[in-house]
Amino acid sequence: MQKMNIHFIKYIILSLFITACGNGEKSDAYGSFEATTITVSAKGSGELLKFNIEEGQKLNANTVVGAIDTLQLHLEKLKTQATIEALDGKLQEAAPEVAILLKDRSNLIRERDRTERLFKEKAATAKQLDDYNGKIDLINQQINSTRRNVGVANRAVLSERKPLQAQVALINQQINDHIISNPISGTVLTKFVEPNELVNQGAPLYKIANLDELTLKAYTSANLLQDVKLNDTVKVLIDDDKDGYKELSGTISWIASEAEFTPKTIETKEERVNLVYAIEVKVKNNGTLKIGMPGEIEFNHKEE
Repeated sequence: MQKMNIHFIKYIILSLFITACGNGEKSDAYGSFEATTITVSAKGSGELLKFNIEEGQKLNANTVVGAIDTLQLHLEKLKTQATIEALDGKLQEAAPEVAILLKDRSNLIRERDRTERLFKEKAATAKQLDDYNGKIDLINQQINSTRRNVGVANRAVLSERKPLQAQVALINQQINDHIISNPISGTVLTKFVEPNELVNQGAPLYKIANLDELTLKAYTSANLLQDVKLNDTVKVLIDDDKDGYKELSGTISWIASEAEFTPKTIETKEERVNLVYAIEVKVKNNGTLKIGMPGEIEFNHKEE
């Protein structure tokens, strides 16, 4: 249905263009004003707790206009943070066990040194000295093993923490997505939802467009387009009253590279020779221009 309406509007515009040219009217191109619209959608799901916009309201970019309930996300975040804190209790300390081993080693070293002095005085045997050295080596191995085992256990605990920390970061991002921020400066065209409604991720919330500058998409013949190029300044005419026009200035921003028949539904050979080119003209909006409003264009080669 929408495509049929578009073709119908295009048919009317192009028919007016042909009729005007046949009647010797001065305008070179005819069309209607358009604007680039953005549909702002929900990035999260839940109850729409706050939504402070109205149709026709002007909004600045990055303005917070609403919020979706984040209670469930906050609870998930608290649960995950509690799990992270519980991991700290699983971390082992090697210090107490190592301290005992170090004390035992110190006693053995003292006895070993005493035995070494006795051995020099031939009051102790070599076997006694070797036994003490062997016990000291064994304790050194136990100290190293204890430290290594505790380190492995702690690394395993810490490896559990990283995914949980990533999960907290993800939840924080989801919470931020539940804050509705307006993406561009513009005017609210359509509001789709109201506060306290339940919305799902991807649901459209409102439509906005920058109406400070509109695009007049118009159609003209190849003959009239010969001396026209991009960035040319043109005169734009809009209806002022029943018989008058209001003049505005516009800049050509796009010219179609291919011609098209007007209208497309006409199949007779005589009318298929009527080829037109689409052009787009940027026009600063002084407040009078509206989306869908008709407009006419005069190129610079027109003589008053």
